[in-house]
Amino acid sequence: MKKYITLITILFVCLQAFAHEGGHGLPTKIWHFTNGEKNLKGEFIERIDDTVYLINENHKVVFFDISEFTTEEQEYILNTSTWISNKNISEPTQSLVSIPYANLFIYLGVAWVLFSCFRCRQKQDSKIVAFSIVGVAFIIAGCKTTSTSKGIVMAKNDVSYLTSIFGVFDNVNTRFDNKYFYIESNGIPEHEMMTGITNWQQQVPIKHDYSGTNAWAIPLQPELAENPLSTTDNFMKGAIAIAANGIPIFNPLNNRGEDANAIGELDQWGGHCGRADDYHYHLPPTHLQAKVGQGKPIAYALDGFPVYGETNETLDESLGRFTSDSTYQYHAVKYYPYLIASMKGKVEINPRTQAPENEIMPQAKTKGVRPDLQPLRGAKIIDFKHPEPNQYSLTYELESALYTINYGWDTSGTYKYEFINPDGTITNSEYKR
Repeated sequence: MKKYITLITILFVCLQAFAHEGGHGLPTKIWHFTNGEKNLKGEFIERIDDTVYLINENHKVVFFDISEFTTEEQEYILNTSTWISNKNISEPTQSLVSIPYANLFIYLGVAWVLFSCFRCRQKQDSKIVAFSIVGVAFIIAGCKTTSTSKGIVMAKNDVSYLTSIFGVFDNVNTRFDNKYFYIESNGIPEHEMMTGITNWQQQVPIKHDYSGTNAWAIPLQPELAENPLSTTDNFMKGAIAIAANGIPIFNPLNNRGEDANAIGELDQWGGHCGRADDYHYHLPPTHLQAKVGQGKPIAYALDGFPVYGETNETLDESLGRFTSDSTYQYHAVKYYPYLIASMKGKVEINPRTQAPENEIMPQAKTKGVRPDLQPLRGAKIIDFKHPEPNQYSLTYELESALYTINYGWDTSGTYKYEFINPDGTITNSEYKR
């Protein structure tokens, strides 16, 4: 009997260790202020400079200046914020047990308990019941992992407000269900493109069908992530946000881990084309502020939080801040990483991708019409025109000579490209989508 009890104890301890989640695990407590009438019950989130953020009993984010707390509370805040900082540096950022494995633990535990009861009845030996404790341990471990993996739920996104932001642009359509707000567009912005690129991969922008099941999706109920994922080490594939004009925003780093802006890959609007001839931004599209209006978001991250232009407010390590109405918002800055230094909200990762090229789901897909090309060293795009619907003209300079690409498509899905060399010779290509 002793060996059974020892075995059960070891298994239970191991399960508890594996079920440990990498979060702060801070308790809810009563906070005391210099003005005794303002005492409240809440959980500590973080301290940024002199501002302290708490979650109150109504699951709302509230913040105070640290000077408003009693001396004892100020000491607790400073010690706790230091502990969190050290913990985030020294501990892994991922739980050892994911939610799918947590469910497996629960199923295994239930099966173990039922089997123990069956054997006890069959053998008429009450000692066998002790084995059911192992099953209970599995169930507890699974439930613990599932419950602690849930982030802090923030204020729900207002559908009417989202509609007003994306509805400013004629080429954008929106809809929603009980989980997501969907943004549909053709992938072509209203502004000029490509001009100013000095590190060019010979891609040109074409339309892409971001509609129906391939629309961009913004969570209506954002949640704070237990461990925000840095964009320095993640999300180098696919978009991390969607601009108000329906154009996706990618990581400021390209898929080689280079600052796309610093190496000349971007145009005057912070965008360029990918291998599928898909236009997207790598910088926050602050030029959209004039269209959406001052004080309104220029984009929404794929975790559900809005992205605003520049601000004088103090920003946290994710380049964002909590607001007085229990929401969180990112802001643009002029220096790398430009926006969303880490994904503050919970996101679902495509299981077929791995860091640093892991991508957020759901993710709209692109479909090119021609093979992707190689960088054209020394070329500089100096002009881009849109003479008529579905027709474009790009001019680039290479070794003081001018080259032109005229291209477009018709309603049947036929894409035609005309390459004009400096000596006037012309080469044509045609593709069918």
